Amino acid sequence: MKPLKEMTIGEIAAYVAAHLRQGGVEVVLTGGSCVSIYTDNRYLSYDLDFIEVGRASRKKIAAILMEIGFLEKDRYFIHPDTMYFVEFPSGPLALGAEPAGAIAELEFATGTLRLLSPTDCVKDRLAGYYHWLDRQCLEQAIMVAHDAEIDLEEVERWSQQEGMGEEFERIKTFLLAQ
Repeated sequence: MKPLKEMTIGEIAAYVAAHLRQGGVEVVLTGGSCVSIYTDNRYLSYDLDFIEVGRASRKKIAAILMEIGFLEKDRYFIHPDTMYFVEFPSGPLALGAEPAGAIAELEFATGTLRLLSPTDCVKDRLAGYYHWLDRQCLEQAIMVAHDAEIDLEEVERWSQQEGMGEEFERIKTFLLAQ
């Protein structure tokens, strides 16, 4: 296995997730790091946001991550050999008012990574735009929509459920692949 400092964000995320899984902790990657993976790092994120599936104590998670060199600092886990850091936002795994749909799996030399599907990644980013007017989240949603295959009708249905049907119609053309 190559050194951590030479790993991509996907390889590190899979490495962390595989070790957590071996320790009995199932996680799904969300947030900006999904955008980084789906856009081949056109958007750079340095935080790996994992949502737990089930419940594990922070102490158990910290012990598993310490085995692979990550140390807890404030609410993050950091490693001296990488700029990427690990965080565990509180669950459940949801996109606005709805639970996440199908979870994608990507294979890396370092393990299997479970993460939001491209469609749910777009919804996750649009949630930030819709509810907090975060333009950077809109830009990230557009990048994923252009770089990965998404179900635009599902994004539209979800947007309407979120009370954002009109806003979706306004931004829809930006989400269409070019």
